[in-house]
This record gives sequence, C-alpha cells and structure tokens, in this order.
Amino acid sequence: MKKILTIILMIIIVLQISISKVEAIEPASSEIYEGIDVSNWQGNINFAEVANSGIQVVYIKATQGTNYVSPTFEQSYKNAKANGLKIGFYHYVTARSEEEARQEAQFFASKIAGKEVDCRLAMDFEEFGNLSNNEINAIGLAFIRRLEELTQKPVVIYSNTYTARTIWNEEIANYPLWVAEYGVSSPQDNGKWSTYIGWQYTDMGEIAGINGYVDRDKFTKEIFINGSNEPSEILPEVEEPTGNYRTITIVRGDTLSQIARIYGTTVQELVSINNIPNPNLIYAGATLKVPITTSGGGDDPLEELIYIVRRGDTLSRIALNYGTTVSQIARENNISNPNLIYPGQRLVIKTQGIEAELGHTCYKVVRGDTLYSIARRYNTTIANIVMLNRIQNPNLIYPGECLKLRR
Repeated sequence: MKKILTIILMIIIVLQISISKVEAIEPASSEIYEGIDVSNWQGNINFAEVANSGIQVVYIKATQGTNYVSPTFEQSYKNAKANGLKIGFYHYVTARSEEEARQEAQFFASKIAGKEVDCRLAMDFEEFGNLSNNEINAIGLAFIRRLEELTQKPVVIYSNTYTARTIWNEEIANYPLWVAEYGVSSPQDNGKWSTYIGWQYTDMGEIAGINGYVDRDKFTKEIFINGSNEPSEILPEVEEPTGNYRTITIVRGDTLSQIARIYGTTVQELVSINNIPNPNLIYAGATLKVPITTSGGGDDPLEELIYIVRRGDTLSRIALNYGTTVSQIARENNISNPNLIYPGQRLVIKTQGIEAELGHTCYKVVRGDTLYSIARRYNTTIANIVMLNRIQNPNLIYPGECLKLRR
C-alpha cells in the first residue's frame, strides 16, 4: 500500500509539473545568427579568433549614464569591424527622470555618431531603484524616442524575462525584444512579447579570443537595421478590401481604441472580428481586419485622410502640406504634446477645403502605383509631385498614401 501511495504521489507531481509548464516565446524568424555582447569586463579581445569561432554579431557597450564611455568601446568597435563582424551598440540607462533619459540618449547618440552600425541600438535599463512601474516606463520611452529622433535608427529592448513580465508595459512592448534568460531551452512566455529578435542564453560563454566568460546570444535577422521592417521606412500596407473588411498592419504605438476611432468602428467590433483574447495586447507587425465603412461618398466636402508619420515629420510640416493647422490635427488625434509624434503613427487629417484653397487634388496611392504612372495618368510630372509632397525618395510611395497633384 505504501508503495502504491508513493507511485500515486509521483504521478501527481509529474502531472502538476506538466500542467504548470510555462509556454516559450519563439524567435521572430527561423534563421539564427550567433552573437556575443561585450563590455570593458572582457578587456582586449582578439576579434579575428572570435570571428573564426563562428560568431557573426557583436554588441558593444558604448556608454552609461551621461558621462561614462566604456574604455574598450573604440578599440572593440574598430577591431570587430575589421574582422567582418556585424556591429551593435548598447547603452546602460541610469536615469531617474524623463529629462535625464533624454540627456542619456543624446550622450549615447553623440558617442556612436559617425560609426557604421549594423544592428538596432539597444536600451539596457535594468536597475530601477525606488522608481514606480509608471516612472520606469516613462523614462524608458523618453530615452527610446529621443534616441530614435537623434540617430534615425531603430531600437531593441534588452530585458530579462522577469522584468519583461512585471515591469514593461504594452507601449514599450511595441519595440522588439532582446531577452536574457539562462538555463532554459527557450525563453519563457512573458505576457507582453510573443517573439524575440535576440536571446542572451548564458553569461558564462567561452569563445576563442576572449579571456574569461562572455555573454552568448542568438539573434534573428530582425536585429539588423537593413533586415527589419521599420515603421519609419515601410508604412502599414493596406490590402485590397475583401468583402466587408480591409486588412491593416499594426505599427508601433497603435492601440485598438485609436484604430477603432480612425476607421470608424468600435473596439468591441475589432475584438470580435479578429478573435482578440486581450484588447490591451496587440503587437507591431501583426495584421488586423477592419470593417469598411462609408461616410457619404465622394460628394462629401469633408473627407478624412489617414496619414502615416514618417521619419523627420513634424505636425507643422504635415499641417502645411494638407492645408490644415497643428491645433486641428492635435485635437482630432488627442495629441497632448504637438512636439511628440513618432514614425509609424497614424494621424487623422481632415481635408475640408484643401482643393479650393491650394489648387491641388489628392490622389490616394494604390498597390502597384509609381510616380511615373501617376504623373502620366494626371498629365503632370514626377518632379512636380515630388515638389508638392516633399518626397525624399521618388521610388518610395505607399498604398493608402495621399499625394497632392496640381490641376
């Protein structure tokens, strides 16, 4: 009897372990790149031997706070680049206010200026003192946005699984994750990110060319600046309508309430159509079905356009382009600070009276359009369209974009 009870107890324990097993998050894509991340703790590194060991990516600590530069930063960068490694930089955040965070971003940006960087810039914010969760997230977001503004480069969040689960909010989770978790076969689910683009899987790696231990990482192609879908470069692609719906791509900063308002629907409708289990958790890069609504047809003098903010945009420039005002755009989009907009953000632009005032018509780009085909169709020139819309790259126009055309 005692033996039977022991067996039953063991079975119960095994079942409990199986039931409580935590699901893992997956890599963002299948191709994996072997990497390391280094600081002054590794001293002088023989990067030729590192490269020969199969390492493809190296993240280098550049700065910390507002006045510390890693003493091996310049040498590591130069030698890693000379040996053909893909380079990323990270900054260790110590800020205790949003203003300090912006100052740190400026310091980091100034030290990496002019260097060739292959990977997303990384924010390493892991010691929080007595800060509240709200303060931590506000500081992190202030650092990221200022860094993006200064460098025009995308960012990755470095975080351990516990911090990802308990500290970071959904706004931070719109940025991709470089997760640290050791002693597991895959990083555990954190409830915020469903995928990772970097996984630091040990701090006791041993690599030829480095004396002592080094952090080892696995990266996906999304860690690379040229291999990622930056919202500031590639706008959300609006597919052709299918039945009563169109499909949009979620971008960083989107919320269901914002999308519902822009597309004339409700959060409940979006949740129902897309079978969303948690309305507070949507992810950049995912697609969303949105119902098609009508608003009176082409004779309605009041038309709403959806403008996707690009790198370098300001509200004043957008207002000027579309014959409206900064205050009108801010009011329509519930923007509390008109100086803070970010690449990929959707803005509702009301265009009442724009044709009469400016002498322009607005053409909505569809898939397959080029400036050449549009110019021929409307008897104008590519140069004229470029000038009117302040287009920096004539080869880049996007479905859903509104272009002004001279009559």
